[in-house]
Amino acid sequence: MAHKLVIVESPAKARTIEGYLGRGYVVESSIGHIRDLPQSAADIPAKLKGEPWARLGVDVDHDFEPVYVVSRDKKSHMTKLKGLLKDADELYLATDEDREGEAIAWHLLDELKPKNIPVHRMVFHEITPAAINAAVANPREIDMDLVEAQEARRILDRLYGYEVSPVLWRKVMSGLSAGRVQSVATRLVVDRERERIRFRVASYWDLEGTFDAGSRHEQRMFPARLHSVDDVRVARGSDFGPDGELKAGAASGSKAVVHLTKTRAEALVEGLHDTEFSIRSRESRPYTRKPYAPFRTTTLQQEASRKLGFSASSTMSVAQRLYENGFITYMRTDSTTLSETAITAARNQARDLYGAEYLPDSPRVYTSKVKNAQEAHEAVRPAGDSFRTPAQTGLTGDQFRLYELIWMRTIASQMRDAQGQSVTIRLGGAASTGEDVVFSASGRVITFHGFLKAYVEGNDDGGTSDDQETRLPNVGEGDSVSAATLTAEGHSTKPPARYTEATLIKELEEREIGRPSTYASIIGTILNRGYVYKKGTALVPAWLAFSVVRLLEEHFARLVSYEFTAEMEDVLDDVAGGRRDRNTELAAFYFGNDQVEGLQKLVNELGDIDAKELATFPIGGPDSGVHLRVGKYGPYLEGPDDEGNAFATKANVPDDLPPDELTLDRAQELLATPAGEEQVLGEHPETGLTVVAKNGRYGPFVTELLPEDAPKKAKPRTGSLFKDMSLETLTLDQAVQLLSLPRVVGVDDDGETITAQNGRYGPYLKRGTDSRSLASEQQLFDITLTEALEIYAQPKQRGRAAAAPPLKELGNDPVSGQPMVVKAGRFGEYVTDGEYNATLRKDDSVEQLTPERAAELLAERREKGPAKKAAKKGARKAPAKKTATKKTAAKKTAAKKTTAKKTAAKKA
Repeated sequence: MAHKLVIVESPAKARTIEGYLGRGYVVESSIGHIRDLPQSAADIPAKLKGEPWARLGVDVDHDFEPVYVVSRDKKSHMTKLKGLLKDADELYLATDEDREGEAIAWHLLDELKPKNIPVHRMVFHEITPAAINAAVANPREIDMDLVEAQEARRILDRLYGYEVSPVLWRKVMSGLSAGRVQSVATRLVVDRERERIRFRVASYWDLEGTFDAGSRHEQRMFPARLHSVDDVRVARGSDFGPDGELKAGAASGSKAVVHLTKTRAEALVEGLHDTEFSIRSRESRPYTRKPYAPFRTTTLQQEASRKLGFSASSTMSVAQRLYENGFITYMRTDSTTLSETAITAARNQARDLYGAEYLPDSPRVYTSKVKNAQEAHEAVRPAGDSFRTPAQTGLTGDQFRLYELIWMRTIASQMRDAQGQSVTIRLGGAASTGEDVVFSASGRVITFHGFLKAYVEGNDDGGTSDDQETRLPNVGEGDSVSAATLTAEGHSTKPPARYTEATLIKELEEREIGRPSTYASIIGTILNRGYVYKKGTALVPAWLAFSVVRLLEEHFARLVSYEFTAEMEDVLDDVAGGRRDRNTELAAFYFGNDQVEGLQKLVNELGDIDAKELATFPIGGPDSGVHLRVGKYGPYLEGPDDEGNAFATKANVPDDLPPDELTLDRAQELLATPAGEEQVLGEHPETGLTVVAKNGRYGPFVTELLPEDAPKKAKPRTGSLFKDMSLETLTLDQAVQLLSLPRVVGVDDDGETITAQNGRYGPYLKRGTDSRSLASEQQLFDITLTEALEIYAQPKQRGRAAAAPPLKELGNDPVSGQPMVVKAGRFGEYVTDGEYNATLRKDDSVEQLTPERAAELLAERREKGPAKKAAKKGARKAPAKKTATKKTAAKKTAAKKTTAKKTAAKKA
């Protein structure tokens, strides 16, 4: 029976949409991209293998024609789609409405080659019955400008990666990669660490006081901080530069400040002991806070990171499931606009939940501040003409939490402003030493919470939240107040904070680098490549990243320029809008022009590159004699020996030691006790075994030396040094204490033993499989059973100590019936049903992995049976018979998109 064939991108979306369309429609998925540029030499069509450009997969000499091949794991699926097309009387290409989705639709059309049937491009922004039926009724043509832009981006990234990466292999380390946006993101993280390395701490003091306005005031006690001495403002942290010195304006001139030392601050406290203070001024200003705009992709990723602790990839994975199942609108968007139906739904729900007084007279309209924002999409919001509350969705776990976040933000965006009063009080008095001092106090009172009733945005720096109030007494100018307490407080300036996933995404967006839909994969790439690792939520660059960025800055400066990368996004946007020509822009990038050198010339005329110099970084200045080198097996230190011979001693650098913490003192400490060199501390008083201390890959530790006749299975006790310990001052008593860990704290009421242990990420308690972090390492020896039970009585906090959640949940496996989940493993992502683990292929991605594809991977793994043991020496293996595979190449012409015929190699 004839049917209308609708092709979407994911199986989950296909199931949902098929339920809405009903009989007469067959909805199938493409399972993401069906073809791409060749991923390896084996994918290159046989007739092209002799071409000099074949390794690129792009004919750079003939209008940058790409060679497209159907992915090996998609060939059987393409056969299925072609079979469904034979019985179809109409074809609807219903992939996402962005450049990527438009390109997938074109690839499907180019590969399927439908004959004598109408072909429609079907687009929608949410998966609801009304939206799907409207999309069927109002199809359009494929937008070839969007296809050209996506193709230009893909070719650009291929040329960049395939030409620059081999330079890294030769001069830094094999297996590395370079990317148009990934390398710039790595440079941002490295530049921030460089700032931290150059940073010098400045110390400054001020006074903090608690003042009493008297019993006539209901709010009589309030805090205030020293503002000025003799009409000169007291220095704050912002007055100091990264070199630890006062900035030029603060050091002299009309904006000069007074830099208080500890001695002077304490003298002021003493001089103000009996001072009577009076109110010098009181300023009150109206406070207004407007609602936050609805979520777009990047703000959703940032807020999910702050509030829910999600990584960018986790946020997009959960949002993808919410979208496919009809709970939210399309989640890849840089627009903050809402449709009229969405605005009406949000206003109605705000009125129902909070009352008419919380609703503004007219709807709020938001316009995107993102350059070249795709306004065709809406903001990320709950789907439908009326919104379901989180409780009405039936969702659980991460999907519930993310939907609730999106729902709250959307409702709040259509509510009234928050209103209140901001008050600043200045109070002063004379010290017994003659100085006139002024303290300042600030307060805020919210008189109408408005949208804050529904939603309060998080912040990255831990500052004051929008709904936080600080009340001050209603004092007037001339009123007397007394100081209840006065203390001198010391402060130190802090280096710029490292990027987190949220702040790196914010920085990339502000610099207009990359697109919102790519940020999650960019961060995933630099983490997986080992350029960056996480310390808590902070992104820390590895020393390897310093070598890579140094090479790129010295020899490919334009390619890692923040400005160039941002300008390239403008170029691609112009291609998408039909304002620029794809081939002209690609030629300028690859071959160059009168203004700039092209990539080809840069790669072919590199000149001499000293690989050793690239990998060498002086520690503590060029004259210190201590250098860090990035080696094949990780970073290590080289320094002089006791006789002054340069580079005579070597020591490994702990993997988790951030670059800015590798000071000259720390380096010399590591060189004094290099890895493998033992420092004998004495004999253990109980076992009689020799106790030694040494440096290891993960830092300094102590261990016992087993006798030569010890059983082969015997393992010596070991213990890592605490953070406040050093190998130079370590005593035998301290070492014995460390070797006593893990320590049994006691047994709970259920008979389960609780132990105190020290791990790579700090001290913790362990009861069965339940671990809880401890505040300090000293607690390992001091904590009692009662205190431990109190900790276990508290709800477990999310964070580093919690078990890592699966990257994706895919339902039950049809064979084993067990849940299929995607996890991150030592060698990459894999899918597991608890019995078998199947590594994801190159063409698979976590975001696009479907239950069907996961079941297929597990089935392939299951067919291989249990993992085989290593073959015995001398065992022979019969040579495998070689078979030739078909090579498929699809090429386009510049004027018209056509696909070359398949050529099949003869079987051997």
